Amino acid sequence: MTTIQEAVDRYLRHVTVERGLSPNTVAAYRRDLDLWRGHLEEAGRASPGDVTVADVAAFPVALSTRPERPLGAASVARVLSSVRGLHRFLLEEGLVDTDVAATTRPPKLPSRLPKAISVAQVEALLAATDGDDPARVRDKALLELLYATGARVTEAVSLNVDDVIEGDVVRLFGKGGKQRIVPLGSFARRALDAYLVRARPEFSARGAATPALFLGVRGARLSRQNAWLVIQAAAERAELDIDVSPHTFRHSFATHLLEGGADVRVVQELLGHSSVATTQIYTLVTADALRDMYSQAHPRARRRTPS
Repeated sequence: MTTIQEAVDRYLRHVTVERGLSPNTVAAYRRDLDLWRGHLEEAGRASPGDVTVADVAAFPVALSTRPERPLGAASVARVLSSVRGLHRFLLEEGLVDTDVAATTRPPKLPSRLPKAISVAQVEALLAATDGDDPARVRDKALLELLYATGARVTEAVSLNVDDVIEGDVVRLFGKGGKQRIVPLGSFARRALDAYLVRARPEFSARGAATPALFLGVRGARLSRQNAWLVIQAAAERAELDIDVSPHTFRHSFATHLLEGGADVRVVQELLGHSSVATTQIYTLVTADALRDMYSQAHPRARRRTPS
């Protein structure tokens, strides 16, 4: 009899080997399915064949009402997505006769638009990395690249030196290993050139040889966590009273391109979105900005109070 844990391990091997998902994505699946396994153990389920539709239906309620750190709707939806993937796989592999999660629907999420910051705020962040210190030179190159390319932070820290092609474009590897080529722009090119000449050799000499583009002060590849800390430090120095994360640069990249007149399908390609529907979320952001501007500027856009 296959146990729940064995079924989970088999599924995670499948998404790693057959689907080529990144280690970060597989780790997220594992965390989600550990929650599911714990829920089933409490219900006394020993194998996948013991699991019922009622078990699946009770799971989101348990996640959202647990005493310690209850999950919000978005987190519950993510965990349920992992559960549905597991049970679909088990049916396809013939380990169960029925997909008990097939009819499960995630909680409805509130509509949330991506958070972008203004061009002036981006410029303030970038200016906050000015300086001749090697770490500042690196930080400038990292932030310029994030804004110039819309790269995810994982894509940025995974770059190797050879992925910067002739200084004009960068080769990014997105979800599922999908490759895309994105232009750098003159500001990012200059910042990268300065980093490669003035800072990276110094960091590289402190550690083992590595092809990584962005290095930490000890010579190892810069981690996602350290990249996040670089951005937080820049936001503090810029005295921005807003939350700024690596994804802020990606959202701002897309929003500013669309505001500048870029075609949505071009932005889709630059962001590495598999569906244009994902990219079209950003058109709602620019539409809101246009609506606000219209309301303020057009003489007959606002209701006037009779005198």
